[in-house]
Amino acid sequence: MVKSKNVALVLGSGGARGLAHIGVIEELTRRGYSITSISGSSMGALVGGLLAANRLDDYKNWILKLDKIDILTLIDFTFSSKGIVKGQKVFEKMQELNMVPDVNIEDLPLPYTAVAVDILSNQLIVFNSGKLQTAIRASISIPSVFTPLPYNGTLLVDGGVLSPLPLEYVRRTKNDLLVAVDLNAIIPYDLAVPTNKQSKNSWVKDNPKIEQLVAKWDKFFGHNAAAKESEVKAKQSPKSIGYFDLAMRSVQLMQSQLTQYAIKVTPPDVLVPISKNSATVFEFYKAAELIEYGRLQCEKVLDEKGL
Repeated sequence: MVKSKNVALVLGSGGARGLAHIGVIEELTRRGYSITSISGSSMGALVGGLLAANRLDDYKNWILKLDKIDILTLIDFTFSSKGIVKGQKVFEKMQELNMVPDVNIEDLPLPYTAVAVDILSNQLIVFNSGKLQTAIRASISIPSVFTPLPYNGTLLVDGGVLSPLPLEYVRRTKNDLLVAVDLNAIIPYDLAVPTNKQSKNSWVKDNPKIEQLVAKWDKFFGHNAAAKESEVKAKQSPKSIGYFDLAMRSVQLMQSQLTQYAIKVTPPDVLVPISKNSATVFEFYKAAELIEYGRLQCEKVLDEKGL
């Protein structure tokens, strides 16, 4: 198919499902592929930026330790007119742990591109130079969820609004393999990877107030999104869909359609599909399952193509 072992990698948007990108990267590396350039949107911009900055292993080790309560404590709710989460708390934590270094994109060892959207001018903003931190923070600003990023007199939001799979913005080299990861694939999700991880916050079960908080989380943000497909269908009803779930389903549908268009315009050599039902936006506490799911999906596609 393609002789080169060099990969131009495109990582799509999709909230916590973006942890599957890590598994894809690990499987590509295991097979001897060399990632020579990266473009990403939203969570894809974050994972891609961490990879380009040689910080992805640090991020993986950190995220694997977090459970639902940890994730909840990292969400700085604001409920302002521009979004319900500031997004600053988790970003500051990552900076504190030196996972997102204060470097310019053009100084990274790998060519890297992130996309965001100028919501005032309705234009796509392509970051292939300037501060890495700015590019990532802009690209992950999901409208109505994270507050937009003020930037040069305008407001930037999630790149997935216009380009959930930025295939045309990755830097290509001769005979490289164009690999894309679609986090909004309309395919069944029947994987349940046991993590054998007990919550270090087991005291939650004995604390009614915390239990109520977790219950409210599940009701607002969505609960057990990674259940087997048969279970999801059985439990779905108009009354079970909350405000946030409804908003995110609408975003996923839009992004699925935009992704299909992007694939038709710029067909990748390898497309790794990640089910839109594998996780909701904030289910980062399912890191082990999602990383393994990404690895397995990549393995399956590469095997089918004889790569």
